[in-house]
Amino acid sequence: MEFNNVTVHAKANVYFDGRVISHTVITSDAEHKTVGVILPGSYHFGTQKAERMEIVEGDCVVVLDGSEKSAAYSSGQAFEVPANSGFTITVSAEACHYICSFLGA
Repeated sequence: MEFNNVTVHAKANVYFDGRVISHTVITSDAEHKTVGVILPGSYHFGTQKAERMEIVEGDCVVVLDGSEKSAAYSSGQAFEVPANSGFTITVSAEACHYICSFLGA
């Protein structure tokens, strides 16, 4: 995926002792996204706004808050997370690269 005419925040968002790193991207129409990488491990994220997580490369398993059902995602797939919720994402093998779009912003 390629973005044109964007602003990128050079300072990274670093979580879980550097195991999850992302950069904020703001499109020309003020849409906010993050582009990042998740190293192997299991991590829980809370959401304020609804999110769409697109997996660019790699594999992960996701459990949405309030559910016991897990779902596997790989390159080219995406999942959505409701606002004021959260999810646990597990990456088992190689790094998982993603684009997160904040919905309804």
